[in-house]
Amino acid sequence: MASIKPRTLSGFMELLPAPQLQMERIMETLRTTYALYGFTPLDTPAIESAEVLLAKGGGETEKQIYRFTKGDSDLALRFDLTVPLAKYVALHYGELSFPFRRYQIGKVYRGERAQRGRFREFYQADIDIIGDGKLDIVNEAEIPSVIYKTFTALGLRRFQIRVNNRKILNGFYASLGLSEQSGDIMRTADKLEKIGAENVRKILVEDLAIGEEKADAILSFMAISGTNDQVLAALEGYRGQNETLDQGIDELATVTKYLADFGVPQENFAVDLTIARGLDYYTGTVYETTLLDHPEIGSVCSGGRYDNLAEYYIDKQLPGVGISIGLTRLFYVLGEQHMLNGDMNTAPADALVLPMTADLSPAIRLATELRAQGIRTQLYFEQKKFKAKMSYADKLAIPYTVFLGEDEIAQGKCSVKDLRTGVQETVTPEEAAGKIKAGIEALNQGKVIVE
Repeated sequence: MASIKPRTLSGFMELLPAPQLQMERIMETLRTTYALYGFTPLDTPAIESAEVLLAKGGGETEKQIYRFTKGDSDLALRFDLTVPLAKYVALHYGELSFPFRRYQIGKVYRGERAQRGRFREFYQADIDIIGDGKLDIVNEAEIPSVIYKTFTALGLRRFQIRVNNRKILNGFYASLGLSEQSGDIMRTADKLEKIGAENVRKILVEDLAIGEEKADAILSFMAISGTNDQVLAALEGYRGQNETLDQGIDELATVTKYLADFGVPQENFAVDLTIARGLDYYTGTVYETTLLDHPEIGSVCSGGRYDNLAEYYIDKQLPGVGISIGLTRLFYVLGEQHMLNGDMNTAPADALVLPMTADLSPAIRLATELRAQGIRTQLYFEQKKFKAKMSYADKLAIPYTVFLGEDEIAQGKCSVKDLRTGVQETVTPEEAAGKIKAGIEALNQGKVIVE
């Protein structure tokens, strides 16, 4: 029979054991941090009814979705974690307590062209707070603290959470009589950093047919910068021109007011009026997080406030606020930038027990005792030479080997070797457990990301 060449589909990430353990460490950190803020874990099916997933549908979403039939069922793979959340909340509305706070880390699928750093199958890590009818603005102030706590727990320090409010933008453009063109204006203003103010002005005037006076007003508004207090003070000069604009200024001031109380340092947070995001989705506060030393990566965590999560599934007003981390892309670019901690413990076991006698019972009992102490323990049963056994431990970077020969068994002891230092000691099983646990605790102190 002809053999089939093994291959992984383009756009699908498949990791070797050591980087997979790094990815698992990141996900473990995210789960621990999200749980600190009272978010409950959620897992929804990867496959849903196409009708449910495409309730909003159309456009790029329908082009990118993986869709197939099974019997009479029209099915699709989820393309994000927000639509399944909307379905979940609508389906279980009567059983949930609001505000409903959930986190989810799961794979999503998009049939777009695979390219460097962009995948067809990738992990997203989301948190959302869903209200029943109303959701207090302070929830939007808490989100930056979750972002800050998450990124510092991963080992990052030089990052900035950039925040704006869509009501400010919508209200400002309405005050100029440009509501219908606001989407095109925001997309153009988003190019400021790339093409400069003069080219943006040219597009506004020549392509969008906006009068020169209004174009200058837009550029002047977008040029507002400085400290958070300075930006808010400048915005006060626009108060009274539009009710929506005034409401957005109030909400942005509230979000900024509570930052210190939530433990977010000033240097990690910036009010940025160029942030727009989700033109047809987000309605209030919007967030983008960037790595200061790697602006080319773009936003590594984004999201915002929306008015009605599940409008296509239930006749209830369910406002919410949430953020999403494109975890697979982040992991890829961190590796590319050499920011993943190469010294991190990625061994699948803390200790490798090597039986040195024909009777394996003492070694099995020892491994069982070490596991009972919470030590990840492998037993090596293969009939190979001692050098091959040590080579196995070395290739997997297992920190400790435990030898059990006739002499150790007679003494009720075992020999523990620290493979990083080469130091070997003969101790009791209890002492061995203590020594290994202390060494592993010290080994696991480092963060998964280094700057």
